[in-house]
Formats: sequence, C-alpha cells, structure tokens
Amino acid sequence: MAASSIHASSTGWTSHALQRAKAEPAYGAFLMLWIGFIAIPLIMGLDKFSNVLTNWVDYLAPWIANISPFSPHGTMMVIGVIEIIAAIAMILRPRYAAFVVAIWLAGIIINLVTYSGFYDVALRDFGLLVAALALAVLARSYTKPGILHGGMK
Repeated sequence: MAASSIHASSTGWTSHALQRAKAEPAYGAFLMLWIGFIAIPLIMGLDKFSNVLTNWVDYLAPWIANISPFSPHGTMMVIGVIEIIAAIAMILRPRYAAFVVAIWLAGIIINLVTYSGFYDVALRDFGLLVAALALAVLARSYTKPGILHGGMK
C-alpha cells in the first residue's frame, strides 16, 4: 500500500480548521491573517529586547524620543512590551485586537513619515494596517463577541 493512500485519523482543532479553510476560503483568509498578526507583533516585540532583526532605535523619530520619559532604548523596550501584549490579545480576542493593532500601526506610520528616510517602511506598514482591518472584518464572522466570553466560534 502506498504511503499516500494511508489516511491518519485527524480529530484535533488544527485538522478541523484546515478542513474548514478548504471549504470556506474566507475562513482560510481569516486564519492566515490571525496567525500572521499573532506572529508579527510577538516576534517584533521580543526583538525589541535583543535587536537581532535590526537596531530598532534607528526607527524612532527624534520628536518621539524627545517627548518620551524613557531613553530611546527604554522607549523601544516599552514598545516591545506593548507589541507582545497585542499578540496575546490577538490570540484571545482577534475581533477587538485587530482594531488595536490597526491603531498601533497607524501610530507607527505617523512615527515613520515624520522621520525622513523611512517612507518605504511606512508604506509597508500601511499595507499591514489594511490587512489588520480586513482581519477585524473577518473576525466578526468567525469569533464570538464579548471581552469575557468572546473568542473563536
């Protein structure tokens, strides 16, 4: 018997989600955006503490550094904590967290367009903002409302 004809029994959440994504392309889009908006803020937030991907302080507009009560590095660490919290919120309540992430991205865009030389990154982040809003729209169909009793349907 060929290996491709052997079917493993699949009853877990992951298998159900994949089957549903095959049957409902909009649900597949929701899952891709949801997973992406968990991973991106989590990775970026954690990297604010290690600067493996980049030196994040280089992206901080001077006027924000001037009004922050923290050093530029300290400001980026606070931003990292906020991004990690956003990722956790996205896991628990994507219906609401998607709007929070969109607003956060708007703040990042403002920072970048007021600091010469980062317009390309600002444009990319605008694309992410639009994707976060698309996730918020899709989450209305695939999550239950409510802060305490909301979550995935």
